[in-house]
Amino acid sequence: MNYQQPRQLQAAILDWAGTVVDFGSFAPTQIFVEAFAEFGVEVSLAEARGPMGMGKWDHIRTLCNVVEIAERYRAAFGRLPTDDDVTAIYERFMPLQIAKIAEHSALIPGALDTITSLRNQGLKIGSCSGYPAVVMEKVVQLAERNGYVADHVVATDEVPNGRPYPAQALANVIALGISDVAACVKVDDTTPGILEGRSAGMWTVALTCSGNALGLTYAQFKALPAEQLAKERVRIAQLFEGSRPHYLIDTINELPAVIDDINARLKRGETPQGV
Repeated sequence: MNYQQPRQLQAAILDWAGTVVDFGSFAPTQIFVEAFAEFGVEVSLAEARGPMGMGKWDHIRTLCNVVEIAERYRAAFGRLPTDDDVTAIYERFMPLQIAKIAEHSALIPGALDTITSLRNQGLKIGSCSGYPAVVMEKVVQLAERNGYVADHVVATDEVPNGRPYPAQALANVIALGISDVAACVKVDDTTPGILEGRSAGMWTVALTCSGNALGLTYAQFKALPAEQLAKERVRIAQLFEGSRPHYLIDTINELPAVIDDINARLKRGETPQGV
């Protein structure tokens, strides 16, 4: 038996907030600000966006490791935050997140038509998120009401290690019956999500404008002057540079053209690991 390199993509593994739903990725970031505030510690929206894409406990731990935030915590409690403190913030974060997830549940404009187009090309639709399962259950329900149902969903606490580890992406490969990781494309708006796809041996597509990096509503994005938007694309591309995405696009709606290009590259014998 000889190895047969895939000749076309079989699956797209999509992130959720900032990729398919919640333009600007506001649901998770705003709740971090509110959860820390309940402990008397100020965290800005920009700071909260920093570790986006990680599992939420790890996200909070990373925020607590930021020197400025750690010092604010020390000022409030007389000591630096421990893992027990992180867990306490996380336990306050979770009910806030569940209660407010519906406020940011709208599908990204055009996403449903784009995903239908991918299915028409024969692609299966996997998905994963930095949300834990209890939050994902509600996210999935809200998305279904709006017409979006992924073929498989993997929450961050359903695998041994969340992003940037490859476990969630690979769990999709197994569940969807994909023959080769090189036949998958991982689409995400965060660096940990791109690293997840890279580590899983997949093609990767970073979204520059619909998610965490730009951090604007759809209306604000559409209202940006062309010159300013061009500068933002350059800035965001630099943020993603270290994670080495294969492609950078504004939103998921540009994905079908990328799929065509990847299929052409696969037919030429190219692999995601070789780029």
